Amino acid sequence: MNESVTEPMTAAALAAPRVEFCGEWFDVDPATGLGIGREADLTIDDNPFLHRVFLRVHAEHGLWWLANVGSALSATISDSSGAVQAWLGPGARLPIVFPTLHVLFTAGSTTYDFTVHTEDDYFATAPTLDTDPGSTTRMPISFTSSQRLLIIALAEDVLRQSVPGRGAIPTSADAAARLGWPLTTFNRKLDNVCDKLDRIGVQGLRGGPGKLATQRRARLVEYAVVTRLVSADDLPLLDAQG
Repeated sequence: MNESVTEPMTAAALAAPRVEFCGEWFDVDPATGLGIGREADLTIDDNPFLHRVFLRVHAEHGLWWLANVGSALSATISDSSGAVQAWLGPGARLPIVFPTLHVLFTAGSTTYDFTVHTEDDYFATAPTLDTDPGSTTRMPISFTSSQRLLIIALAEDVLRQSVPGRGAIPTSADAAARLGWPLTTFNRKLDNVCDKLDRIGVQGLRGGPGKLATQRRARLVEYAVVTRLVSADDLPLLDAQG
């Protein structure tokens, strides 16, 4: 009796993904993959806070993977709908199973944004819950109007980019001044926002040893942008404050 044996898919058999950053497209070599960082195949920036090679797209075990090969930075990953979100810490990796994968990460005070495009679609995701404009509820969590303004103020520069690529994260003092709030009020509301998200399982927001305020603000912006918690459509709410 003849038995058929299914051979594992090799890198050569996979359709290579492409990476889009700042309006430019980069091909991934199926044999060697694509390194992303300060001094890599895809050079993001000369930012000294960025690893020489931070992330790598490569093929293994019949799948394309996004791996964090750095030692300190983390990245926030989302599908195109914002319904699926993951936090990729140092040493972690995840399979690229959606046709579009958004990647945000922060080095120093700058947040970077790029997209991985593939021809494969292993999973289908439903659109995120979106309510009427001006509503204080998006997805399964509710924020007050002032809490949402805080998130928009922190994400403002990222949201204003006409071509995704890089944006600055303001200090708490600058964001408070943008809103016309005392710094103590801003910090209290930031604590409340982070506590709400931490309670539903969002990682990287809990304070404590090694969890600096800059890291918490950056993680909040990354999460809010990739999950469509806030968008460029919300910026008029912030402008109205001025």
